[in-house]
Amino acid sequence: MPAGHERWEDALHVVGYFAVGVLLHLIVPDIALRFGDGPAPSVWAVVGLLAVAAVGHTQRRVRPVLGLAIALGVLLGMVQLSLVPLALLLVLGDLLYCAVLYASERLSWLVAGATAAVAGGAALASLLAEGGRAAVLVILNLGLVLAVPVLWGREVRLHRGQAETERDRAEQAARMAELDRAAAVAAERARMARDLHDVIAGQLSGIAIQSEAALNLPDADPAVLRRVLQSVRRDSVASLSEMRTMIGLLRADGAADADPRTAPAGLDGLGTLLESAGSTGLRVELHDARGGAAVPAAVDLAAYRIVQESLTNAAKHAPGSRVRVHLDDHDGELVIDIENDLVPGATAGGGTGTGLLGVHERVEAVGGTVAAGPDGDRWRLRAVLPVAAAAGARR
Repeated sequence: MPAGHERWEDALHVVGYFAVGVLLHLIVPDIALRFGDGPAPSVWAVVGLLAVAAVGHTQRRVRPVLGLAIALGVLLGMVQLSLVPLALLLVLGDLLYCAVLYASERLSWLVAGATAAVAGGAALASLLAEGGRAAVLVILNLGLVLAVPVLWGREVRLHRGQAETERDRAEQAARMAELDRAAAVAAERARMARDLHDVIAGQLSGIAIQSEAALNLPDADPAVLRRVLQSVRRDSVASLSEMRTMIGLLRADGAADADPRTAPAGLDGLGTLLESAGSTGLRVELHDARGGAAVPAAVDLAAYRIVQESLTNAAKHAPGSRVRVHLDDHDGELVIDIENDLVPGATAGGGTGTGLLGVHERVEAVGGTVAAGPDGDRWRLRAVLPVAAAAGARR
């Protein structure tokens, strides 16, 4: 159904064509196509047929072929009266344009083809009956009345179709951009959650374990308590520093920041990490068999977080156990083997699983593999990170 303004526009077409047609017939009645030498039809007959033809404009959008059929019926009536006024030709041309523009694609081509067939048939008939001069005149006259509205309608329809296609593409691009934005936000939230768990949760867990141990020590030696408190303070300061760095990155908008960013954690910081783990009661052994080859930052950070999460899990689920950390590199891969003894009565899992999930995500992000689980009386994690591939991707 056409909108309100379109219905008003159609009504104006009806009134306008009828008024113009009547005025043209009254002022210049000689501008018309005449057939034979019969008497001219009465003014009322012409006005009535023009009114019927103008009514066809009420269907110019919803049923344009019906509107064109009404005008053609009036044309046949005018031919019977041996007179086709100029106003009727204008109405016919406009309804022909509307039929080509607003009808379905199939009907539009049918109308265009029928118009071409009529024009060609009329020209051929004139050529056979009256010669070439008459055929040329018919072609010129029909070209003005029939060809121009058809070609114009097809051209406008083509441009409208192209505009609609571009709008669809723009809408699809907007939807894809929204989906990409939502995916980016989800990925960023997952990364933030992983970093918070790996960094803050691990350090706070160590603080909680050390504090609980200090509280449960009977007649604790002041020197031991001092070492525990120093370890708690060290982990607290590290947590605050990491938190400030993350908050600063989240708030960064390109403006200058007076607070310097801390460097990303890496395997060079394992000494502090192992010292903190030892303060929780773990007995940590480090075997670093690496050859000293440069490690990409992404792999270095992932390796550090893997060791950190493994030590945090060991402190939670196997307190006081012996933890062995073995690092090696060969064939362009960094291999991390971490195992700890299972403590009788302690659960190997029991957590939310977020930590191991974060480990898997970090390893997959750099194209590596990881396996973790109980192995006899031990809990073992083995991660293989492709150092060479990650370095190539970074370049």
